[in-house]
Amino acid sequence: MTKKTAPTIDLISGLLLLALAAVWGGSFFFAEVALAEVPPLTITLHRVFWAVPVLLLVVLWRGTKIPTSLKTWFAYLVMGALNNAIPFSLIFWGQKTIESGLASILNGTTAVFGAVVSGLLLIDEPLTSRKIIGAVFGVFGVAVIMGFDALTNLDLRNLAQLAVLGASLSYAFASVWGKVSLSDNAPEMNALGMLTGSTVLMIPIAIWSDGLPVLSLSPNVWASLISVAIFSTAIAYLLYFAILARAGAANLMLVTLLIPPFAIGLGVAFLGEQLGLEAWLGFGLIAIGLAITDGRLLARARKLVGGRT
Repeated sequence: MTKKTAPTIDLISGLLLLALAAVWGGSFFFAEVALAEVPPLTITLHRVFWAVPVLLLVVLWRGTKIPTSLKTWFAYLVMGALNNAIPFSLIFWGQKTIESGLASILNGTTAVFGAVVSGLLLIDEPLTSRKIIGAVFGVFGVAVIMGFDALTNLDLRNLAQLAVLGASLSYAFASVWGKVSLSDNAPEMNALGMLTGSTVLMIPIAIWSDGLPVLSLSPNVWASLISVAIFSTAIAYLLYFAILARAGAANLMLVTLLIPPFAIGLGVAFLGEQLGLEAWLGFGLIAIGLAITDGRLLARARKLVGGRT
């Protein structure tokens, strides 16, 4: 019986990881452009709606069976709420007030939140001391970004940052729900079902909140809406599942650290955004928290120290 080895990042997996970070980092930029003419909830509707036909074509092309069980589609509806409708809407609303790069940094807490939520809710992923320490670093990173007086002096900017953190927490619960309810289904079908569910949810919500979507938008806004749907959603989820299969969930988590540089770079280059020192310090603390949660860097450091003694 051969020993099972942990998945590693090869050249192809590394390139796919960078591609995923680029398209997910681009979502913050695309949203910032679209917010000039489109309300946040309607941007969310555009993002999920236009991604559905692309993923449907992929499912049909691969001959993947489309489930007919009401239980499965209810699971997709919940997944669509937790992984798309709620977090996308919160992030886009937050970006009305804070910079796209800062939103991407705060979104970096997703992996830390995910480790804690999984540890609390899943028997096979216990809450270890390492995960708790990683979460503490993540919280301190957020505190540095928002300012330690945020709890006593909440303003619109702080509320926007809390909205993005709420999105990260929603993503964390989505990861648990997906593992419990959808792990037996084909990855591309999960992506299609989830986005179909979020589209069903967002149509009445966006119309109730913002009215019927306005189609007379400027070309750059339309380009941003289509890009966030096709590249940052449909193609992103295909990349996500490809990396998951090749490199495993632990390696996939590294994308959280790669997204902010892309988002910040686009914001600086095209939107004239500038982030303060507290944002970079906070990002550093969140990155340390993720490294502790992941555990592999600490394990390698211990090996190096042990090898020198």
